[in-house]
Amino acid sequence: MPPGTGDVQLSVSQNIPISGAVIVSTPQDIALTDAHKGAEMFRKVHVPVLGLVQNMSVFQCPKCKHKTHIFGADGARKLARTLDLDVLGDIPLHLNIRESSDNGQPIVFSQPESDEAKAYLRMAEEVVRRLPSPPE
Repeated sequence: MPPGTGDVQLSVSQNIPISGAVIVSTPQDIALTDAHKGAEMFRKVHVPVLGLVQNMSVFQCPKCKHKTHIFGADGARKLARTLDLDVLGDIPLHLNIRESSDNGQPIVFSQPESDEAKAYLRMAEEVVRRLPSPPE
């Protein structure tokens, strides 16, 4: 769902069976404020929060490989500690992710061996590992 804790988010979380929520945020303070509110909303409506994902965590220059934390560093990790949650993964800010998505070919399909695809796959494994077992 998009950021926020308004009527739409509340209605969906109360009326549709949800196995768990994953909070996705950039590491910047304003985004983390919304992420915190979202996690608390899910807890209030008894939806398990599986963890946090730090999106656009770092930019690596394609030429010199220097890493820059454009949106700040480790904001989701700090929030996870505050909320007693795990960080499920870090997704980098990378041109290949944007280009492949715009072309309708997610990075995990178009470049499955890339570091960017591996970041998504590690995160997905963490989400699946935390989901409750289906009822028998």
